[in-house]
Amino acid sequence: MKTLYLLAVLPLGISMPAAVPAQSQEVSITEWLVPWPESRPRDPYVGPDGMVWFVGQRKDYVARFDPATEEFELYDLPMGAGPHNLIVASDGAVWYAGNRAAHIGKLDGETGHIEEFPMPDGAGDPHTLVFDGQGHIWFTVQQGNMIGRLTMATGEVDVVTMPTRQSRPYGIVVEDSGRPWATLFGTNMIATIDPVTMDLQTIETPNPDARIRRIGLTSDGAVWYVDYQLGALGRYDPESGAIREWAAPSASSSRPYGMAIDDQDRI
Repeated sequence: MKTLYLLAVLPLGISMPAAVPAQSQEVSITEWLVPWPESRPRDPYVGPDGMVWFVGQRKDYVARFDPATEEFELYDLPMGAGPHNLIVASDGAVWYAGNRAAHIGKLDGETGHIEEFPMPDGAGDPHTLVFDGQGHIWFTVQQGNMIGRLTMATGEVDVVTMPTRQSRPYGIVVEDSGRPWATLFGTNMIATIDPVTMDLQTIETPNPDARIRRIGLTSDGAVWYVDYQLGALGRYDPESGAIREWAAPSASSSRPYGMAIDDQDRI
């Protein structure tokens, strides 16, 4: 067990001062060694029963970890699947992005059975998956330059191609209404799609050199993002169109990669 001193990051509002004093808090972190070396375990997801699921990107597997028993269980995926991330549905089904094998897979954790849903032409590398709570999975297609939607009941896949070449759709989140928001990592833009009409809207952030990697939503409807290239946190207000950004303390050397927002809107 490790004892670390972490900084509590405070939510940033429009009236926020330029600097926020750090708050020191002692927390304990327990680590477990994944038993499959050099497999690049990534993108853990806590299922509805408390099990922790993750993928082995280099060794083509989905795995489950039980925090109570500290036991790991491995499920082999088709060779060459190259899973990038996974999400776990309320019924326990595990959906994974077959990033190198042009499919989204559905794994039954009880039987190990896998059902594959192939991607349409050009959408060969599903990247990040997210549920919309309305029977769909929205996902990004980084190299294929698309954002897609899979209907879970039928396996039907719809995709929208980005108008800017090599825009590299990357991170994605979904509003309660079912509207997705995604980052275009090859550009300084974020994107959103009307889930009814499938019309696309792109929003350009202020600095053309920015590279927007991951994204989040707060309860006030604001869209937050991290700029990996320049080292900044940004906030977009869909109602007014206003954008505000804050530089990370170590600026461009900080390389903010991912983000999450908790139930108190802390980023």
